[in-house]
Amino acid sequence: MVTKSGPAIQPPISQSVQGDVFRPSRCFLHAQSVIVIPGIRAGSALLRDILSQFKKRGKGVRRKARREGKGKSEAEMARSPVLIYLGVVLFVVLLLSFAPSRPNRLHRRLKLRSAAHLSTPSGLDRRSIPFDPIIADIERVREDREWEKSHYFPEGHAPAMESQPEWEDFMNAEDYINDEERFNVTHRIVELFPKIDVGRADGFVTADELTEWNLRQVEQEVLHRTQRDMELHDKNHDGLISFTEYEPPSWAYRLHDDNSTDNKVGWWKEEHFNASDWNGDGLLNLTEFNDFLHPADASNPKLIRWLAKEEIRERDKDKDGKLNFQEYFNGLFNLIRRTDDVHNSTFKSETSSEMPAKNLFSELDRDNDGFLSEDELLPVIGDIHPSERYYAKQQADYAITEADTDKDGRLSLKEMIENPYVFYSSIFTDDDDYDFHDEFR
Repeated sequence: MVTKSGPAIQPPISQSVQGDVFRPSRCFLHAQSVIVIPGIRAGSALLRDILSQFKKRGKGVRRKARREGKGKSEAEMARSPVLIYLGVVLFVVLLLSFAPSRPNRLHRRLKLRSAAHLSTPSGLDRRSIPFDPIIADIERVREDREWEKSHYFPEGHAPAMESQPEWEDFMNAEDYINDEERFNVTHRIVELFPKIDVGRADGFVTADELTEWNLRQVEQEVLHRTQRDMELHDKNHDGLISFTEYEPPSWAYRLHDDNSTDNKVGWWKEEHFNASDWNGDGLLNLTEFNDFLHPADASNPKLIRWLAKEEIRERDKDKDGKLNFQEYFNGLFNLIRRTDDVHNSTFKSETSSEMPAKNLFSELDRDNDGFLSEDELLPVIGDIHPSERYYAKQQADYAITEADTDKDGRLSLKEMIENPYVFYSSIFTDDDDYDFHDEFR
């Protein structure tokens, strides 16, 4: 049972000290020492052998010079500097051969996403889940700053903000994540690997383990945004939100064509609010408010049923409270169709796609009355409104497909280190192409 104890709302992250965000990371020095030192020792030993041979040869040359005369001695001595020079060159070549070569660096640069992209309304633009908590923290700080400017200082800059403009903070953060001695991707993967491999610590990361890792990262991000919104709307600061306290975001008015007299728009109606109120006391605590803002991730059965009812309402053209085949076919079918149908079907036209649509309609129409009700939509509501778990699994499956070089269905530490761009793909860019690349938009 969800309690109504008011949660301690944390201030926006940009107002707090982020002591562990910019944490130096170093990892190559010891590995290089292990390789270089034996190389130096081997080269030094070889040089000593060469000089020893020169010394013995020099003694022989001097004895021969005494026997055969000064001219021949000078000829022999003239060759000695050449031999010494060749020996030194050989030593340098051997030393370089033992020295570690720099990794075959991809011509890529880590590039943070713009604050405008980070502040996109939830659900309007799907972006990839940050793999690395440090990257998530950096982006969260920047997003909070942009959010505070738009909500608390809409007319201008916040006090003292001119001393640290947003672009300056942006460049400092980008310089940090591109400095190998401070933020080393290889070291970060080594550090994160045991935190991901938790289901069964066998030295491999499975799709399920990576899904759970992605889900934890995005849940922290979502809850942080909910706390931020709660702080904004909780007018009496009691840790609870009433229906009168909450106002829908301004972009909601642009997205919804609401002709009713209701003072709320789209999903921000009282029915939605009441469905999110698990215990029905007319107030939303942090958990309920999070469900209100992100109903697709809620476990509240009232809210799941409300989602199904809202789908009927939006698509019910004849207003009979249920969906006929045509109402279902015009849009809803494409949201709930089977994945196999999408990839394996050969139909190209709308007419030829009616057969798989009718088959799926028949599966959902359990009472065979030719209509779909709220109850009949409940089994596929997760397909209509994918949860964060769906996207976390999608991203995990993509990463394993790309980085699993031996195709055993799991990832070793070596495979993850050799394919870092798979995990940092949302912020990796080519050196000569600084456009944002995101496979999950």
